Amino acid sequence: MEALERLREFATWLAPTDIGLLELRGPHMHMRLRRDGGALGEVVQVDVRGDAPPTSVEMPQTDTTAITANSVGVFLHRHPLRETPLARPGGDVRAGQTLGLLQIGALLLPVTAPHDGTVVGTLVAHGTAVGYGTPLLQLQPH
Repeated sequence: MEALERLREFATWLAPTDIGLLELRGPHMHMRLRRDGGALGEVVQVDVRGDAPPTSVEMPQTDTTAITANSVGVFLHRHPLRETPLARPGGDVRAGQTLGLLQIGALLLPVTAPHDGTVVGTLVAHGTAVGYGTPLLQLQPH
């Protein structure tokens, strides 16, 4: 029963991301979580090698949008010359508003809100190196 709870936990973590496949391997286990299609709420296929048979877990429904990195870089919550963050959890933002910055060398690229909403939370710490597609913030639409 605990294994199924862990699978649901993994599915919950994947829900706000655009990750389509997560594969984990261990000495006696091979697990593959795959999102069918791309929309949230669809079934994740779980293929476990070992004693347990393949199973499925429903992806949790969510009405938040994961704001992802559109490039590799270092994610900044605030401008390097300022002390205040560009967007605070619980704060309302407008479409196109800068929520953070991706620093690539001396270049600062804005991370913007795709629509009006409320910042639910930040998913990476200030100054974290991120890759393309890494979820950075969660935004709940208005």
